[in-house]
Amino acid sequence: MKSKVFTKLLGLFVLLLVFQAAAMEFAFIPLFVGKVLELPPGRAALLLGDEIFWSALIAMAVALTIAVVVAGRISVRLERLLVFAQNIADGDLGARLPVNDDAFSTPEAALNVAAARLAKSFAEIENRRQELATMLDSMQEAVVAVTPEGTVRWSNAVMQRIAGTQIHVGRPLVLFVRDPDLLACVRAALEQGPHPNGVRYGRASSLVPGRIFEINAAPLPSGGALAVLHDVTRIEAAEKSRRDFIANVSHELRTPLTSIQGYVETLIEEPSANSETSREFLGIILKNATRMNRLTEDLLALAGVESPDYKLALQPMRASVLVKDAVEGLGGLVVDSGVTLESGGAPDCLVMADPDAMNQVFGNLVENALKYGKAGKRICVGARALEGEVEFSVQDFGPGIAFEHLERIFERFYRIDKARSRESGGTGLGLAIVKHVVQAHGGRLWAESELGKGATFLFTLPIAKEPSSC
Repeated sequence: MKSKVFTKLLGLFVLLLVFQAAAMEFAFIPLFVGKVLELPPGRAALLLGDEIFWSALIAMAVALTIAVVVAGRISVRLERLLVFAQNIADGDLGARLPVNDDAFSTPEAALNVAAARLAKSFAEIENRRQELATMLDSMQEAVVAVTPEGTVRWSNAVMQRIAGTQIHVGRPLVLFVRDPDLLACVRAALEQGPHPNGVRYGRASSLVPGRIFEINAAPLPSGGALAVLHDVTRIEAAEKSRRDFIANVSHELRTPLTSIQGYVETLIEEPSANSETSREFLGIILKNATRMNRLTEDLLALAGVESPDYKLALQPMRASVLVKDAVEGLGGLVVDSGVTLESGGAPDCLVMADPDAMNQVFGNLVENALKYGKAGKRICVGARALEGEVEFSVQDFGPGIAFEHLERIFERFYRIDKARSRESGGTGLGLAIVKHVVQAHGGRLWAESELGKGATFLFTLPIAKEPSSC
């Protein structure tokens, strides 16, 4: 471009010299040469000076005129360049310069190409940013990034939901999150600075009531820190359930084992014990062995119904048949107890059920009613039709269950009266087994009770999808 401009200016200068020479040759010399020869030498010198002055003045005027025109054109082009640069600086990456075939065409074309490449680069960056934002929002983990000063750089949608408020970029994180464990982890990562082993770990339990989050906070290479929160509430609950389950099983097995061990040692140490004492001890040993066997069977049954591989052999069955089979098949449980097992009636609706699983459900519910509602002298098994399902019930007329226990009685090993439960031989697993079997059928299970008026255990089964099934 410099060579082109220099060439044009040099050409303009030569043109002005030629113009001045032509003016001298064709205008001033013919006009003044005759007069110069007729005048004395002094006057001729003055006239020649006037000629030179006027020719220079005219040449200067022409040069100024051309210079003004050329400068105006250059000024317009420079103004376009300034406007273009300002538009690019303001973010208008679609701005372009008109390209003319002159000295400025090369830089203008180059600037247009640079602007196009810049626009393409920014578009790619924006696409990647949106992809990253979408990916972060689709994560199950909550993510938040902060600057070295502790202000929010960005956060994903999960973090927004956990915080319970809109997290604004550029505001301090402490304004939106008050959990001390999370803030301490972020602060430690910020103090650590950019370090490959600067990950900080922690647990946030007060961020959301009832939920526990595992925190990983790490410093960012560009400064600041990144915190990732993983919800471990279910993992913690499962781990607690596992620990409680092992503790309960150990406790339930230890009691009969201790009793068996004590009586066996007594029999060994006193071989001369009379037959009546030996029979009594052996009876106690048998009772505890039976209890251990019952616990083992219930544990295996619970493991079976809780397994993902648990399958039901569902088939359409009449609700009235299920109730009838339960009353007739379980009559042997109450024959020597002084309790009457009766039917409360049932509709002929077809329900989807596994016969063997239903025998297990009714057996556990009737046995539970017999243990804790024996004082009522009566147990009633019945059913009634609802919209889209049939509700079955097992009702006793004993002392009833306090309200605070109704939501927990279906938990494993949960007992209202532990001493009474162990005395009656219960394992604390029967109702938990019932819950899983009913849920596997797609039904619901709950209990209703009023102190002094007995308790009713109810569950539902879906009606078979056949015409006139109910």
